[in-house]
Amino acid sequence: MITIIYRLIVLIVLIFTIIDLFEKKELKSQAMTAMVIIPLVLRIMMIK
Repeated sequence: MITIIYRLIVLIVLIFTIIDLFEKKELKSQAMTAMVIIPLVLRIMMIK
């Protein structure tokens, strides 16, 4: 049960981060946002 709640919280953060990625105009900001997305995706898949 805790794992499901954890995954849902991470998924919500991931969705907002992806939305933010498409709203940014600068390539540097998009690259930083992409670096945040990678660990979130790995956490949803339960990979370290």
